[in-house]
Amino acid sequence: MFITFEGIDGCGKSTQAKLLEERLRSTQEKPVVFVRDPGNTGISEAIRAILLDKAHHSLTSRTELLLFSAARAQLVDTVIRPALEQGSIVIADRFTDSTIAYQAFGRGLSLADIHYANTVATGGIVPTLTFFLDVPLRQAKERCSAKNADRMESAGDAFFERVIEGYRHLTNVEAQRIKLLDAMLSVEILHESIWEQSSVLIDHTT
Repeated sequence: MFITFEGIDGCGKSTQAKLLEERLRSTQEKPVVFVRDPGNTGISEAIRAILLDKAHHSLTSRTELLLFSAARAQLVDTVIRPALEQGSIVIADRFTDSTIAYQAFGRGLSLADIHYANTVATGGIVPTLTFFLDVPLRQAKERCSAKNADRMESAGDAFFERVIEGYRHLTNVEAQRIKLLDAMLSVEILHESIWEQSSVLIDHTT
């Protein structure tokens, strides 16, 4: 079982991912593995640092795509795939849908190239269930106002509006897998909705 959380920074996805992880750990006999993408391995975290460092403002869009893909390949090969093969429930804060939303819709790269890069990076692994927390850009920016923006977060409003458009497009074309949630709802209401939908699917796969 592979569950992913998606959305722009400030949508609350990381909070909801951790809440689901904690509740699953307390209710499931299966092991639960939590990861962030990019990250979780030494190599992937090093690549993440490059991607988010504002000093690397000259990073091209194609280089960005390949760096995200390299970090993901390492994460899949060393953490996600082994965990899934052992029967664990894996929860990821971002995965391939982020690449489509950010690098295709946001940066304007070819969807065909991005689908190919995602396939190579994941070896064909696709999330069982994805939650997209949809939040207006203005509210997301207000939630993030206290932190210093990294390189990705500094891309500008027009970029993030395109990213949101990309996520909404994905929820339309993959409605069975990707569930759109109103991220303006309270943390508690969102968690209960996520828990209900996750539990049903977990029960059907055990």
